[in-house]
Amino acid sequence: MTANRPSNRRSPRRPATARERRTETLVLTVDALGAQGDGLASHQGQRVFLPGALPGERVRARVAVGRSAEARGSVDAVLTPSADRVAPPCPHYGPCGGCALQHLAPGALATWKRETIRQALGHRGLTDTVLEPMVSIPPGTRRRATLGWVRTTVGVVLGFHGPASHRLEDVRNCALLSPTLAGLVGAGGPLRPLLGALATPGTRGQVVLADTDTGLDMTLDLPAPPDLTGRERLAAMAEAADLARLGIRLGGTAWEPLTARRPPQVRFANLPVTLPPLAFLQPSREGEAAITAAILARLPKGAARGLDLFAGLGTFSLPLVARGLAMHAVDGVAEAMGALGAAPGVPPRRLSTETRNLARDPLSGPALARADFVVFDPPRAGARAQADALATSGPPTVIAVSCNPATFARDIRILVDGGYRLAAVAPIDQFPWSAHVELVAALQRPS
Repeated sequence: MTANRPSNRRSPRRPATARERRTETLVLTVDALGAQGDGLASHQGQRVFLPGALPGERVRARVAVGRSAEARGSVDAVLTPSADRVAPPCPHYGPCGGCALQHLAPGALATWKRETIRQALGHRGLTDTVLEPMVSIPPGTRRRATLGWVRTTVGVVLGFHGPASHRLEDVRNCALLSPTLAGLVGAGGPLRPLLGALATPGTRGQVVLADTDTGLDMTLDLPAPPDLTGRERLAAMAEAADLARLGIRLGGTAWEPLTARRPPQVRFANLPVTLPPLAFLQPSREGEAAITAAILARLPKGAARGLDLFAGLGTFSLPLVARGLAMHAVDGVAEAMGALGAAPGVPPRRLSTETRNLARDPLSGPALARADFVVFDPPRAGARAQADALATSGPPTVIAVSCNPATFARDIRILVDGGYRLAAVAPIDQFPWSAHVELVAALQRPS
């Protein structure tokens, strides 16, 4: 069980005192990109993180130097630019923390992401793994987003937090979002006037958006229950913006439906699933399709029964059911399992669901062995406990999906040590201009 493993969290460091930390202006040469896309340089034994800097560049930066092993700086000027530097396409680049790598050419960004995967695999001794060509999803396709808002004395700030900051950048034109989402939150959209009418200065919250196949699903944080006039304003905005559903949270806690004009649904292999409030979706339809295609291409011949672990709403279960397979979907979120189990049009006896916390209580033994294959797609923390169980009694084929190369490599190492052989890894970049990347790989247990 994971509870018996030693923690790899670092102990909190004592904040540096003013005497230990001082700001200096330095000229530095950038050696590499860090895991979050920051440039990395060194100064007198310190590792210096420089957002916006690229490998090979000489930059002038202000750096908080001191006795700690790491320091963070801000670039004042790029003295020798990299050949891979491009002009960021978004006017909010820099102050907005949403896109850390808009200044890196697309080809160079794809190469760097492939290298981060290689490094993660190499760290676990998986040095000979073949990487397939990168599949890159374009910007302007993101269908879900969580933005912050704050009501000031002069208006509403709506957008994303700055890098390593609680400050909100007022995003009036986001190149990442789908056109529908961008229209709702943009400069001419209805959200700012609505929040300006409902909230009082000094209050803040979030807005959670999903661009579903039947319309927008929106949850709005409010500091207090809206009065009758406020509810009328909310209902009028939902009508004008053609929202599928509008819900509110008071103080960021319990969700309350305010208006449901039609069920917010997504279709997987043309089978509709109604989203529970605040449900997880793959960030883009295009990314979802690429991952699904990679899974389908890795199915073992003659397979009849499969397991979908960390199944969510059935993103992969339902396309597999549509292929004629019998699937058992397992996830720790009861609402997701309920929505999947209630999906209309699923052929009889092709789909079963189970609510189970796989991090604390992984599927094991005969429940695994009866399947012809397993698909698992855990959150960023990975699936260590489930990988341990699969290594002991898993079926002949395991298909692993992940959005975190480090925990992916750790889990794959567990499976390889349990006798599986790793085939090629498919990298899918559905996170434009960020440090994140998606991975899909199949592992086979020799017969």
